[in-house]
Amino acid sequence: MGKGENAYAMSFLNISGMSFGALSPTAITSLSKGAKLGNFALNTGEGSLSKYHELGGGDLIWQISTGYFGCRTPEGRFSDELFQESPITFSQNDRNKAQSRRETWAWRYALAPKVTAEIAATRGIEIGKDCISPAKHSEFSTPNELLDFVIRLRELSDEKPIGIKLCVGHPWELIALIKAMYMRKVYVDFITVDGAEGGTGAAPVEFVDHLGTPLRDAVVFVDNALRAAGLREKIHIGASGKLVSAWDMIRLSAIGADWINMARPFMFSLGCIQARDCSSGNCPTGITTMNPKRYNALDVESRAKRVANFTTTQ
Repeated sequence: MGKGENAYAMSFLNISGMSFGALSPTAITSLSKGAKLGNFALNTGEGSLSKYHELGGGDLIWQISTGYFGCRTPEGRFSDELFQESPITFSQNDRNKAQSRRETWAWRYALAPKVTAEIAATRGIEIGKDCISPAKHSEFSTPNELLDFVIRLRELSDEKPIGIKLCVGHPWELIALIKAMYMRKVYVDFITVDGAEGGTGAAPVEFVDHLGTPLRDAVVFVDNALRAAGLREKIHIGASGKLVSAWDMIRLSAIGADWINMARPFMFSLGCIQARDCSSGNCPTGITTMNPKRYNALDVESRAKRVANFTTTQ
């Protein structure tokens, strides 16, 4: 499916999912402008596409998770109409290289104090109430239903590339998906492999610490499984999860990754001190807060340059 095999070119290093709401307006704007300066892509995170993701004018990846934020009905189901009307779907320019639909493995949440009117409007949820991502998708529950959803997204987006992001759990789940793709000759354009090492300020610590397969093992497994099915040339592999250095990039590319997504080092570029108070709204650096008294202290132009400069040091 789609316009040719892998009909897009992803930068080798890109910014992993950063949601508006999890991060402040100034933090997202800095990442967006930094991505443009550095000529790489910014993943929107599961919190939907916001105007701050677009301010920099760089390449974007829209990540759609179990909450279908930005393209959901009032009941929380996927909305074809809202998806199709989104600027990133409607746009025909080269900025929108891919859309990522996340296979969520961990419960995620944004506490009520962080759900402002602007976040609620961006995500399509109620103001001032806890925003909890369901543990599973409502649109599919089997490999074939997942592929039907991929076809649906492609048709709605005028054949833009569609990929999935997953943290490998039971090996047979990935094998079943690859078998379905092989049998039906319907393929995702890419698989972004998220390692168990990856962090988030929006999930219980028990989930973050104990679920999933380590990234190196997972990338090797996904690469080998695709090769065994004869599908490796059709499907790209991205790698994400506690990657911070050039050595991480070289090591992962050597064992099967086509590109690398990083979040942690770009957070450091913004000034993150790992206070680990992301969900409270009281981030001391103004990065993970919706309090303007805190986030206005973050200078967008200087932080954008630091984000772009990170890639030149790798």
